[in-house]
Amino acid sequence: MIPIPSAIDGQSFLLQELEQVMKPLGYVINGGWEYDHGYFDYKIDDRDGYLFLRIPVNAVQGSLDERGAAVRIGTPFMLRQVFQADVDDHAEGGLNQFSEPERRDAEIDPAFLDIGASLVKELEDVLLH
Repeated sequence: MIPIPSAIDGQSFLLQELEQVMKPLGYVINGGWEYDHGYFDYKIDDRDGYLFLRIPVNAVQGSLDERGAAVRIGTPFMLRQVFQADVDDHAEGGLNQFSEPERRDAEIDPAFLDIGASLVKELEDVLLH
């Protein structure tokens, strides 16, 4: 995981408005949302696992499943996850489409750092100006 300092860190928005801005830019809502926090993910690369720019959000008004929920953005970060290519040892019957990552926080090629920084800059430009 590589944090990317940003002016959007600590900024608050209505969740619905944030979604309307971020989804057209290529961000998706991560499947691991809870009532009080979640992530917007931008897939940068999918060779040797998945490399994401992840934008964390925490509820500051209401919960994420409520109309009118407001969130505060946390520090953006890059994350690479490498998933098992073979059968999951812990799944019943030997196969699990939701297998755990083999490496949850795999190493990130430094060549991708500029891409992450430019994506964060794009979000700053869109959200703060």
